[in-house]
Parts: sequence; structure tokens; C-alpha cells
Amino acid sequence: MKALKLAFLGAALLGTMTGFSQTADEIANKHIDAIGGKDNWKKIKSVIMDGTMSFQGIDIAVTTTSVHNTGSRQDLNIMGQANYIIMTPTAGWMYMPVQGQTNVEPMTEEMVKKGADELDTQGALVDYKEKGHSLEYLGKEDVEGTECHKLKLTLKGGKVTTYFIDPSSFLLLKSTAKQEVNGQEMEMTTGYSNYQKLPEGISMPMTISVPLGPGMNADMVISKIQINKEVPATTFQPAK
Repeated sequence: MKALKLAFLGAALLGTMTGFSQTADEIANKHIDAIGGKDNWKKIKSVIMDGTMSFQGIDIAVTTTSVHNTGSRQDLNIMGQANYIIMTPTAGWMYMPVQGQTNVEPMTEEMVKKGADELDTQGALVDYKEKGHSLEYLGKEDVEGTECHKLKLTLKGGKVTTYFIDPSSFLLLKSTAKQEVNGQEMEMTTGYSNYQKLPEGISMPMTISVPLGPGMNADMVISKIQINKEVPATTFQPAK
């Protein structure tokens, strides 16, 4: 009898765990469908986004160039100064003269390791299991009056991001992730709104609330998105 009870208990626990897994997968799949579907996203090889944001009265022009699993580059023009951050699967560089940098600085091995999983232009939730990531459903949480589904995505490299997904539209409204700032680990929040459907059949947010530091965000308004445009390999090499 005791063995029978344990068997029932094991089956019940397994059913509960499986139910959570299915719920997470179901929400993730509905989200992917809402932004264009897996087939369309798996065709995305490169993305170039141009936008602007304003912080403390300073206008910043931002261009983000990403090639799937190859590299990403963010160019920021701040008060006439050209700044950039480059990440590839094996190396990364940062050049921020606005912060007093006079030379290009290589990223640490740990920073490169953490950034490698973020070179996925097709979205980490697309085929997440095949990519070695894991997904967990955390219930619901209020996001400015909307009880959003919470999905915890742990990337293969170890970075953890929590997604807050609208239960009606299944669009991503917010994400949170821990990031090291000045030697301290902080939780950074990114907001997403004003989704627009592109000719390629995918939908992307045209307004992104970008974290600039603890408790500090600035809205970046996207003015132009180019999909699958040829990107020279030199884009992901630091200037000499």
C-alpha cells in the first residue's frame, strides 16, 4: 500500500511539473505566433535598426546591427562623438569616448561568454530547447494594470531573463534581467510597445524603454528597420 501511495504521489508530481512545462511552452508559442510565427523568424539572418533617444536633454542617435550568431554592434552618436559596442561569439570591444575612453577596450572573457547567447536575431524563445535554453512558467504579475504571464528563460550561457507577456495579445510588454553595473549586480528592466508588422511578416516594437542604470530608463524610438540586408564582416571589427 505504501509503495502504491508513493507511485500515485510520483505520478501527481510528474503531472504537475509537466503541466507547468506545457503552460510555458503554450505561452511561448502563442507569443511567437503573435509576432509573426516561427517560420518567419527563422528566416531572419540580419537586423539593422536606427533610432533615437533622449536622456537628460541629450539626443542620442542609435544604430544596432545584428547578424545571426555572428555579431552585434551598437553605434551611439552622443554630442557629436562616435561610440560603439561590438560583440562576437569569441570577442567583444567597447569604445566610449563620451565616458573618457581614449582607446578601444576589449571585453572580459566572462562578458563575452554571457553575451554570446544574445547574438540570436531569431529570438531566444524560438526553438529554445534545441538551443540549450530552459523555460519556466512563474504565474502572473501586474504590469501597469495588465496581469501578464511570467516566463523565466535561462540561456545556455547562464543569463536569466524574465518575460512579461500580455495574456490578450501575447505580445511582450516587459523583460527583466540582472546585469553588472560598476561592479554591482543590478536588475535592469526593458519595456516594449508600439509593435508594427514588417513586410517580412514579423512584428517588432518600435518603442523600447532602454535601461541606462539602476532606476534609469530612456525611450528609444525606432525609425527604420532593415531585415536580411548584407552586412560586411568588418562591421564587427574594432577600428584601428
